[in-house]
Amino acid sequence: MASAFVDKARISIHAGKGGDGAVAFHREKYIAAGGPDGGDGGRGGDVVFSVDDNMSTLMDFRYKRKYTAGNGANGTGKRCYGKDGETLVIKVPRGTIVRDTATGAIMHDMSDGEDWVAAKGGRGGWGNLHFATPTRQVPRFAKPGLPGESHDVTLELKLLADVGLVGFPNVGKSTLLSVVSKAHPKIANYHFTTLFPNLGVVYVDEGASFVLADIPGIIEGASDGAGLGHDFLRHIERCRLLIHLVDVSGSEGRDPVEDFNAINAELREYNTELASRPQIVAANKCDLLADRENIERLREAAEKEGYRFFELSAITHQGTRELMGECARRLAELPPVQRFEADYVPPAPTIDTSEELSIQHFDDMWVVEGPWLQRLVATVNFSDYESRMFFDRILRESGVFKRMEEMGVQDGDTVSMYDLMFEYKE
Repeated sequence: MASAFVDKARISIHAGKGGDGAVAFHREKYIAAGGPDGGDGGRGGDVVFSVDDNMSTLMDFRYKRKYTAGNGANGTGKRCYGKDGETLVIKVPRGTIVRDTATGAIMHDMSDGEDWVAAKGGRGGWGNLHFATPTRQVPRFAKPGLPGESHDVTLELKLLADVGLVGFPNVGKSTLLSVVSKAHPKIANYHFTTLFPNLGVVYVDEGASFVLADIPGIIEGASDGAGLGHDFLRHIERCRLLIHLVDVSGSEGRDPVEDFNAINAELREYNTELASRPQIVAANKCDLLADRENIERLREAAEKEGYRFFELSAITHQGTRELMGECARRLAELPPVQRFEADYVPPAPTIDTSEELSIQHFDDMWVVEGPWLQRLVATVNFSDYESRMFFDRILRESGVFKRMEEMGVQDGDTVSMYDLMFEYKE
């Protein structure tokens, strides 16, 4: 039994937490005061998305929804640093779009084959080795590791095909794909034989080939969710060229011109840019015609819209070679397959400063710690001026500096907040 085709999945990803720094002191025979030698914690593992060309569906994500990278190991004595957490590599089919679930914004398009770090691991905490100074020779504190990034993401597969076959169910799309490529889609004389997209490579001539996608039949109302079309219209969004296949035989009592107009209307409803994509109209099942009235009516409607028109019979191979040749010629003039640009903007962190902070004083060192401060430090980019100003504003508005001043902080004292250290200025 063939596995189900899954082209959308929602998962939760969590990068690893950084390991804690160690409080340790060097002890060796005949050495009276060896000093601090606590090592740093290891960095948490990243969550990385990687393209696997052997995958064609998101089936693997149907039952497993939570993905967590390894935590960094804690530091130890003798200046031993903790081991970095193991990176988690999540394999996805080429063409997968990664979206932020809350906003729907695109975070990344997995089309170019490059690995992408979706969630960065937390930085490891500093061991007490870092806090030794001539006046503070026995620092009895170290820093905990920072949490890694977390995201709820939606994976959406948009096939990477050059040409997409569109049309009503049972017009012969699967038959055409099987004739012009080595693909073996299921073919039968009933609606919705094709329940998921099929891909085939068409070899036109030496050095000339393209990927053809057979998209499940679109019906009226597909753009609103009717039938199978709504689920699979997304797979023709990347196609550079569309073959609009129409049954002109009238064997099912349908009017080919009405079918032609209905499918184009659904494309416009779903995506106006998609409706303006280059299109070739192909009249199929010509071998079953008793007269040419339907063909001529469809030709007139297609040419009125500016589309090239072809007559063919997929089952007898009539006209298929000419149609594929025209596709290759058109593709040579068209821009490459569309890539979707990321438009995700990380939201500004919301920090609840009502939780109490711990402020400790060791000689000229002030150690400030607390849950909300840890979250704040983990989210701020200290190489960015605006981020630094945001960080400073939160500290002042929450009363951290005021508390330190009341406790006697002096100009030039060192302030330590997790893996951040700076000199206090009044």
